[in-house]
Amino acid sequence: MSKYILIPDSFKGSLSSGEICGILGREIRTLEPEAEICSIPVADGGEGTVDAFLAALSGEKIPVSCRDPYGRAITACYGLLPDGGTAVVEMAAAAGLPLVGDDRRVADATTYGVGQLMAHALERGAKRIVLGLGGSATNDGGCGAAAALGVKFLDEADRAFVPVGGTLHRIARIRTDGLMPRLREAEVIAMCDIDNPLCGENGAAAVFGPQKGADAQAVRLLDDGLRHLAEVIERDLGGDLLALPGGGAAGGFGAGSAAFLGAKLQMGIETVLELVDFDRLAADADLVITGEGRLDSQSLRGKVVIGVARRAKRLGVPVAALVGSCELPAAAVYEAGVSGIFPIHPQLMPLSEAMAHTREHLAFTAGNMLRFAAAVRKNRQGGCYFH
Repeated sequence: MSKYILIPDSFKGSLSSGEICGILGREIRTLEPEAEICSIPVADGGEGTVDAFLAALSGEKIPVSCRDPYGRAITACYGLLPDGGTAVVEMAAAAGLPLVGDDRRVADATTYGVGQLMAHALERGAKRIVLGLGGSATNDGGCGAAAALGVKFLDEADRAFVPVGGTLHRIARIRTDGLMPRLREAEVIAMCDIDNPLCGENGAAAVFGPQKGADAQAVRLLDDGLRHLAEVIERDLGGDLLALPGGGAAGGFGAGSAAFLGAKLQMGIETVLELVDFDRLAADADLVITGEGRLDSQSLRGKVVIGVARRAKRLGVPVAALVGSCELPAAAVYEAGVSGIFPIHPQLMPLSEAMAHTREHLAFTAGNMLRFAAAVRKNRQGGCYFH
C-alpha cells in the first residue's frame, strides 16, 4: 500500500490549499483506493491560517469579543490545537484588510484586537502562540497588540496612549513592567514569509503602505514613525530592529512581535512542518506532493514548495511539485529536493483563463502524473517508483 503526503500551498485567487488536497486525494483514490493519504493544508500566516492548522491537526475555534482595526467591536476567532497548549492567532482576524473594505486608513489602524486574541488564549492556558503575520490593514509596529498585552506607551507629558501608525512619533517612553505575566512564560512564534526590513525603500510603509491606502505623504509619515519607534525601543528595551530581517512584515508587527512579545520570526512553512511533525509523517512515505501557483525567486527563500522539498530531501523521500508556472531554472528547484516539476496548464493562455480552469487542469495533470508513476512502479515489481 502506497503512502502519500499532500502538502500544497494555495493557488492564490483560484484554489485553497485544502481544495487542492481534496483534488489530489480523489485522483489518488481513483488509482489506488487503499492508499494511505495524509493531507496537510498550508497557509502563510494570512487569512485562512487558523482553518489550515485546524484542518491538518484538528482542534477548535475559540470566539472572542475584540476590536477591529478602527476600534469597533467585533467577534474574531483563534484556533486551539488538540494539545490544549498551542493557540494559533492570525492577525488578519482582528486587523486584516477585509475588515476595512474600501475604507483604508492605515495611519489610523490598530493591532489592538490581535493582542486581545492573544491575551484570551494565554488566559485559557496556552503556553505557545503561533502568530500569523499576513493580510494586515495596519502599520503600527504591533504597538496596539502590545498595549492590549500590558505594554505602556507614554508621550512627552507622561500620558499613556495606544499608538497607531500616524501617532508613533508621539512615543516618548515605553514601559513593559505591566506586561501580562503569562506572556513572559509563553513561546511566541511569528509566521513571517518576507524578509523586508522595518524601514526604508524596502520597508513596511514603502512596500505595503500603498495597498493599505497610504499616499506618498502618508508613506513618509508612517516610515518616519516606525523609525522613531525603533529608536525608542533600542533605547528603552534594547535591540536593533532596523536590521531585523522580516521586521517590516505586517506593518512592522514583525519587529514589534520580536521586541514586545519575545517572538521568534520563522518562515511559515517551517512552522507548519514542525507543528504537524512532518519528519515523522513523511519518513515512510512513497511520495510527497506539494505545489504553489508560481515558482519564482521568492520561492527559493523558503516558501512552501522549496521548504517542503528541503525537508523531504533530508529524509530521502521524493517530491512532486504541481505548479501554475515556473520562473526558476529547473536545476535550482531540483537541487532543493524536488524530484519533478509539473506545470498544470497545457498551453500558454491569459492569466484570467488559466485561473478559471485551474481546478480541471490540476486534476488532469495530477492524474497523468500518478498514472505514469503507477505504471513505472508496476514494471519495477513493487519498488518505490520515484527512487
